[in-house]
Amino acid sequence: MAKRVYFCFHYQDVIDFRVDVVRNHWMTEKDRGDAGFFDASIWEEARKKGKAAIKQLINSELENTSSTCALIGKYTYARPWVRYEILRSIKRGNFVFAVHINGIKGKDQKTRTKGNNPFDYLGIRYSDDGKSVKMYELKNGEWIEYLEIGGSSSYSYILDETLQSNKGKFYQLSKFCPTYDWLGDDGCNNFAKWVK
Repeated sequence: MAKRVYFCFHYQDVIDFRVDVVRNHWMTEKDRGDAGFFDASIWEEARKKGKAAIKQLINSELENTSSTCALIGKYTYARPWVRYEILRSIKRGNFVFAVHINGIKGKDQKTRTKGNNPFDYLGIRYSDDGKSVKMYELKNGEWIEYLEIGGSSSYSYILDETLQSNKGKFYQLSKFCPTYDWLGDDGCNNFAKWVK
């Protein structure tokens, strides 16, 4: 069965070609698929219809994926739909990881400094019984419950054998979701190992 990765990113990084470097590398081997690359006209049509249409578009693209990769550019961490894609991926049980891409030369042949890690701006709080978590996002310096997805749920790889010690505790997603650097961690040779 093909491994299918959902990619989330800030659209500016597509314009600058950094996203394509990772995506095209992933797609060069057989038995690999990707999701999350919406034609601009499809995205615009969903935007015109409102939030529910965008959520439906994202949710349908997440189907049949096992991993979600957040491609981190300069402003990825602050993009509301990237936050939704990450948290929705966790809720559905995808393995979620991120890759810094600002070390890749853009169309201007320049690199940029690393962007902030979106996992530092998203978090979970374990329930008092340790059987579910609620999601949070950091906004204006405060952790607020993330209500765009709704409800608490059991999240497969986050709710693990450490449940007893995590009851009632809060963690940033960076505790659970690994982050790599495309150049520094040799994404060309290691990306397939990062995908679950």
